[in-house]
Amino acid sequence: MSTFQAPKGTYDLTPPRSAMFLAVREAISAPLRDSGYGYIETPGFENVELFARGVGESTDIVTKEMYTLTTKGGDQLALRPEGTASVLRAALEANLHKAGNLPVKLWYSGSYYRYERPQAGRYRHFSQVGAEAIGTEDPALDAELIILADQAYRSLGLRQFRILLNSLGDKECRPVYRETLQTFLRDLDLDEETRRRIEINPLRVLDDKRADVQKQLTDAPKLRDYLCDACQAYHEEVRALLTAAGVAFEDDEKLVRGLDYYTRTTFEFVHDGLGSQSAVGGGGRYDGLSEMIGGPELPSVGWALGVDRTVLALEAEGVELDLPATTSVYAVPLGEEARRVLFGVVTELRRAGIAADFAFGGRGLKGAMKSANRSGARYTLVAGERDLAEGVVQLKDMESGEQSAVPLAEAAAELAKRLG
Repeated sequence: MSTFQAPKGTYDLTPPRSAMFLAVREAISAPLRDSGYGYIETPGFENVELFARGVGESTDIVTKEMYTLTTKGGDQLALRPEGTASVLRAALEANLHKAGNLPVKLWYSGSYYRYERPQAGRYRHFSQVGAEAIGTEDPALDAELIILADQAYRSLGLRQFRILLNSLGDKECRPVYRETLQTFLRDLDLDEETRRRIEINPLRVLDDKRADVQKQLTDAPKLRDYLCDACQAYHEEVRALLTAAGVAFEDDEKLVRGLDYYTRTTFEFVHDGLGSQSAVGGGGRYDGLSEMIGGPELPSVGWALGVDRTVLALEAEGVELDLPATTSVYAVPLGEEARRVLFGVVTELRRAGIAADFAFGGRGLKGAMKSANRSGARYTLVAGERDLAEGVVQLKDMESGEQSAVPLAEAAAELAKRLG
C-alpha cells in the first residue's frame, strides 16, 4: 500500500464505480444542454471576498467551512465552497450580460470544498453539476430549472425524491418579516451563537436542525403571511407552472437554504433514503447577488445538484444504471507476428469508434482470456501463427461461447456489423 492516503473527508473515484459518477453528470447536464444552457468552467479558487460578500459573512460556509490560503503575494484566496458566486463573477467579467441575449444560461460541473465533519453523504471535497440563468426575472425561468432537475433525476431512474418549495420574499417585504421573527426569537431559550445569528440573519435559525430548537419554533411567524402582493403572485405562478408540467412539490415554509443571497423562490431536492444528509440538491432565485459582488442589477436563478449524493440516492433505491461496457472487443495475440497484426486491427477498430483493448505484456492464452473476461468485452479476437498463415482470426462471442474463423481483412467490418 502507498505511504500516502487521500486527505480526511475526501475520496478517490476509481473504476468501475467512477463510471456511475460520469453517467450521473451526463444525465444531469443533458436536459440543460437541450435547453439553451452553455458550459462554463471557473477556477478552483477565488478571492475570499467574493464568497464573504456573495454567500454571506454570517453563514457557516464562510465563518467555519471555507478553506482559505494566503498567496506569496499576500492575496487572500479560498477554495470554492459553492458554484454560483464564481459563475456570476465569470459571467460579469466576460460581459456575457451585455451580449443582448438575456437570460445568460450557463451550466457547470466541478469539485467544491468545505471543511465539515465527514460523514456518509457529507465530504470535504464533493462534486456538483449546476445551472444558472442570469439577468431575467420570470417565474417561468424558476419553473424551468426545477423541471429540468426533476427530468434529470427521473431519467436516471430515481423515484423516491421530493421537491420542497418556498418563497423568501424580496427587499420590499422581507425586512418586515425579519423584524417580526427577530422579536419572536429573542424570547426563546437559545445558546449564544444562535442568539448572535438572530441579529445577523434570523432566517437561518429556522433552518436549525436541532430538535430542542425546532420544538421552540412551532409558533414562529410564517414568512408566507408577510409576502407582498408581488412576491405572492410570483410564487403562485411558479407553483402553477410546476403543477401544469406534472411536477409534484411540497410547500415548506421553513426552507431557507444555507446561503444569504436567496430571494423569492427557493427549493430543495431531498431523498428519504439518505438519513440526515437527505438533500441531494437545491437552489433558488438570487436577484441581489450581482450587486453584492459589485455588478449591475441582474435578477437570476439557479441550482446545484450533488453528484455524490445522487449516486448514494441511486444506491439507496437499488437503481442500477445501464452503463455501457468500457470494452467491446478484446484482442489476444499468440506470438510476435500476431501481436503486430492484432495491434493494427485494434487501432483500426478504435478509429471506427469501437471500444477495443489489447492483451498487453505477452501473456499466455489462459491469462489473456481471463483479462478479456474481466474487461466485459462482448467479443475476443484470438490469432496465432497458424491463423495468420491461413489469413484468418478467431472471433469468439463471450456471451454464447461460440467461436468462428473470420478473414483477417474483414475482421473490423464483421465486428462493426455485429456490434451495430
